[in-house]
Amino acid sequence: MAMMAKMATFERLESDVRTYSRQFPAVFHRARGSTLWDEDGRPYLDFFSGAGALNYGHNEPRLKRCLIEYLEGEGVLHSLDMATVAKRAFLERFERVVLRPRGLDYKLQFPGPTGTNAVEAALKLARKVTGRPDVVYFRNAYHGMTLGSLAVTSNPAKRAAAGVPLPHAIAMPFDGDLGAGVDTLAALEPVLAGAGGAARPAAVIVETVQAEGGVRVASWDWLRGLRELTRRHGVLLIVDDVQTGCGRTGTFFSFEPAGIEPDLVLLSKSIGGCGLPLALVLLRRDLDRWLPGEHNGTFRGQNLSFVAGAAALAYWEDDAFASTVRAKGERLRRRLDALVAAQPHACRSTRGRGLMQGLVLHPPALGAAVAAAAFERGLLIEAVGPADDVLKFLPPLVAEPREIDAAVGIVEESLAAVQDGAEPARELSCTVESSPRIDEASPF
Repeated sequence: MAMMAKMATFERLESDVRTYSRQFPAVFHRARGSTLWDEDGRPYLDFFSGAGALNYGHNEPRLKRCLIEYLEGEGVLHSLDMATVAKRAFLERFERVVLRPRGLDYKLQFPGPTGTNAVEAALKLARKVTGRPDVVYFRNAYHGMTLGSLAVTSNPAKRAAAGVPLPHAIAMPFDGDLGAGVDTLAALEPVLAGAGGAARPAAVIVETVQAEGGVRVASWDWLRGLRELTRRHGVLLIVDDVQTGCGRTGTFFSFEPAGIEPDLVLLSKSIGGCGLPLALVLLRRDLDRWLPGEHNGTFRGQNLSFVAGAAALAYWEDDAFASTVRAKGERLRRRLDALVAAQPHACRSTRGRGLMQGLVLHPPALGAAVAAAAFERGLLIEAVGPADDVLKFLPPLVAEPREIDAAVGIVEESLAAVQDGAEPARELSCTVESSPRIDEASPF
């Protein structure tokens, strides 16, 4: 079936707002681990990982088994914010596996199923607690698409789509924005101090790695300085760990190596275990000043997500899994550094942490072109950054070393094909398990 015919239903019935079906024009049917198969049985290495929602890969067997058992036992699926056995198990395991070993004493709020729900709740709470309306965010930040989250998101096109002003948000330079050796915190301090009679902001919201902003990494010293400044001036520090958390950078929370303790931490994406919707706001106990029902929503009680999320925390019982993530991140970084050394005219640099790595390309148009050519060769990978000039490598944390090597090999071939003006190859450049062609008589 020709690709246009395969996508016809989506073109005819689904809104033009869709994005990823345009970037990855295939109809997917099966998935396991680091591999997706389309309806014709063609495999694709997935180094997109649901934009970070699939840290444990597709259909992780232990998580899937827990879900099946819960469903077969007629477990509660929808419960608003009522108490359930599944929620209790998640809360207790999160406390035991994540909070206590790190000396953290946060309370947990379930604001709704997505990352932007967590951002909205945190901004609202920060304003309620401090009585101040403004929030500082950083250039090239991405925090979500609802109006409050969008106000602290940098992308001009996404902001313009709001159709209304996005007030009470102050953009400041991120670490490195003003050039090497320039301390951007020096520009931030007068804002936090309320210099010139201006009101101090309620909070600062930050990503330790700006994933959608081009895999731009804040240094540990800069993060420590940010924490010290916010504390000194009575401004809350919110760390958005929606994409960088749950082990993506090599520790469960991305900020752990900096030795800081944010006032609020936001989690979503992979906290649901296997791509199921769940979001958390972790908040200092003294900040929990919500009145009952003051912030609510229908889909806070995601019990399947509690089940899968609790099961996924088994990966974090000790440091063994985190060590493998760091080792694979180093392997990926070495492969990308070698590519930069071999092709310095096109590959400018690498940056990232753990298994979130970026390859900076030049000219900027090369990013989207290489991503498209890589898809033709059986690799899902995204170009990010203000100019889409950074290939973001976001494999499942359970990816095999051979899959990491295969992905970099596909990018290398794609880069050569784009530069040579060659037609993209349609044969896979790596070996993955094949999937039988789907019975066309089946509606599924």
